[in-house]
Amino acid sequence: MAERKAARRDAVAQIIEDWARERPELDTAPLEVLARLHRSFLRYNTKLIASIERHGLSVAGFDVLTALRRSGVPFRLTAGQLADQGLVSSAGVTLRIDRLEKDGLIVRERDADDRRVVYSRLTDEGLAKVDEVFTEHLDNERRMLGDLSPAERRQLARLLRKLEDSILESDVPDEAAS
Repeated sequence: MAERKAARRDAVAQIIEDWARERPELDTAPLEVLARLHRSFLRYNTKLIASIERHGLSVAGFDVLTALRRSGVPFRLTAGQLADQGLVSSAGVTLRIDRLEKDGLIVRERDADDRRVVYSRLTDEGLAKVDEVFTEHLDNERRMLGDLSPAERRQLARLLRKLEDSILESDVPDEAAS
């Protein structure tokens, strides 16, 4: 395993080296972090999709199921509540709900007090499915983080949180430029 890692070519280092040769005046330091982050995400996403699709789900459907599961008993939310959790628009959530309902993983229920309100609720089959797939998902993520110590994982989590904040702050116009 260690030999395979050592033999694996560092593609980002090669990209940086290529740019240094072609455009030596450019500061390519951001690539050290962001290109590695992007490449890591692509590999993570490939594994995530494969794992979830093995269970006959899409990542979008899995997102809906996990949101319903996290909501607690009675495991139901409106399309608007699902959209508020950052999944997508209410219309996009509705398409996902249609598929999950067709598969018997959720049911739609009208609110007893306000018939205009429609909830999506996990069925027993949906609850069992999301519990099974999410457990496998966490095991998969643990394997992917296997080469990092618990301290390194905590440090990386803190740094990624800081990176996310930095990226969000980069959208704020510089007041000095105004």
